[in-house]
Amino acid sequence: MRDWTGNRMRNRSSVRGKVAVITGAGSGIGRALALELAARGARLAVSDVNEASLAETAAALQSRGADVHAAPLDVADREAFRRYARDVAGHFGVVHQLYNNAGIAGGGLPITEVDYEVIERTLDVNLWGVIHGTKEFLPHLIASGDGHLVNISSLNGFMAQAMLAAYCTSKFAVRGFTEAVRADMLLAGHPVQVTVVHPGGVKTNIASAAAEEVRRRTPELAEEADRRARIYNEKLFRTTAAEAATVIVDGVEGGAPRVLVGRDARIIDAAVRALPARYPRLAVAMLRRMFAAWGIDPRR
Repeated sequence: MRDWTGNRMRNRSSVRGKVAVITGAGSGIGRALALELAARGARLAVSDVNEASLAETAAALQSRGADVHAAPLDVADREAFRRYARDVAGHFGVVHQLYNNAGIAGGGLPITEVDYEVIERTLDVNLWGVIHGTKEFLPHLIASGDGHLVNISSLNGFMAQAMLAAYCTSKFAVRGFTEAVRADMLLAGHPVQVTVVHPGGVKTNIASAAAEEVRRRTPELAEEADRRARIYNEKLFRTTAAEAATVIVDGVEGGAPRVLVGRDARIIDAAVRALPARYPRLAVAMLRRMFAAWGIDPRR
């Protein structure tokens, strides 16, 4: 039997009663995942670098009667992640699931105009955050006897896109890393399932945050960055965070090794597979048409 993504399904496994760790839970997909898992009866450890947003998520979970542990965390900080994993495992006594969700957009400028600092921070959060979480929590997932590792990549984990070099680099790497970890678990016979998630355009604040980063670092490009963010927010981001969370948790409960979120992710996945050498030109042509309609000059 196969699911809607074409993956062969394992026996379904409920998240009820499981201890699930979610990074980047202060907003967007992370908060929606926390709420969806709570609704299905999971116990939750939530973290975010933004303490105010994290407090809002924790309050929402507690109002629903969820068993929740909340702590601030910068996923790029290895020692902080190590302490966090130790604290969560000590609090619950066991950890079954890890959702490595925390991520940032990475500038949203052509590579010629992106600072090294932005590239490094993007890789530190999007890639090293996933590596840190996997390394620190995987022993606990194995020890649980019924573990599940879930790493959030992106449709930009299989499709490269102009003006997103740092982001695409991180998300392609998350995909490869996750698939390699899955192979490790299969080879060793460990009781841990591994899932890579590729969301398409989800209605979160990631595009607006990227524009704000441009405004802070290169004010002369702020107006165009704001217009590009509007294109993403109004034209490309179609799936709600709640819808994305439902698809992801359904995939986890169904044992899917790969989850595509949104019609756009499924269409682009098929296009990249069919036209691996031609899709970059097609993607650029589409962006040029959208930019022209919004009065944006992409020739930088």
